[in-house]
Amino acid sequence: MGLFDRFKNQERGQEFFAIVGLGNPGRQYEETKHNVGFHVIDRLAEKHGIDVTKFKHRAFVGDGTIGGKRVLLIKPQTFMNLSGESVREIVNFYKIPQDRFVVIFDDTSLPAGSVRIREKGSHGGHNGIRNIIAQMGTDEFWRIKVGIGEKPNGWDLADYVLAKFDADALPLVEQGMDKAAQGVELILSRGINEAMNRINQRPKPPKEPKQPKEPKEPKPETENEVKA
Repeated sequence: MGLFDRFKNQERGQEFFAIVGLGNPGRQYEETKHNVGFHVIDRLAEKHGIDVTKFKHRAFVGDGTIGGKRVLLIKPQTFMNLSGESVREIVNFYKIPQDRFVVIFDDTSLPAGSVRIREKGSHGGHNGIRNIIAQMGTDEFWRIKVGIGEKPNGWDLADYVLAKFDADALPLVEQGMDKAAQGVELILSRGINEAMNRINQRPKPPKEPKQPKEPKEPKPETENEVKA
């Protein structure tokens, strides 16, 4: 039995949504690709006036309201590979049910700036998600993935995710983080299905302009037309 199963029918925790952004603590990691989840939490905190500086359960936590729903904004400080240990403590303390738990993180399988919302899934090689799955005893929890682009050939994965964004990718990822924050707001206001329908839509490719038709060549005059 997973941890969430204990809290399905309990009153405590039903008022909270736990919104977890993954990253690594420390100034040296602030601008790295792996800290996308932290930045999405910061965007939500700034927009909705939530102070995420209280340290408890090995995480920075802030509680407030978004779209009329009470939320906990959470930034685990255990380092990425042990994120699940902090998350487990918080879920256990607040008795957060499965349908009020969202994790935001970076994804190398998506192009830079792309965003996908999923109801469940494997860890996909992401060690933070791997540890959360292990600690929670299930992979059935909502997640918002922000694309950071595929690892270039010859790069070690750890080196890639712990590097900063280049000048071309950064504006795309900034847009993606804004979209991920919007995804959280949609989950809270409209539910997970509506959020997936809106956020997961791929932009339609622009229509190719119609080529102007070539003018028809005039028909040669017949002998009778010339005589007339």
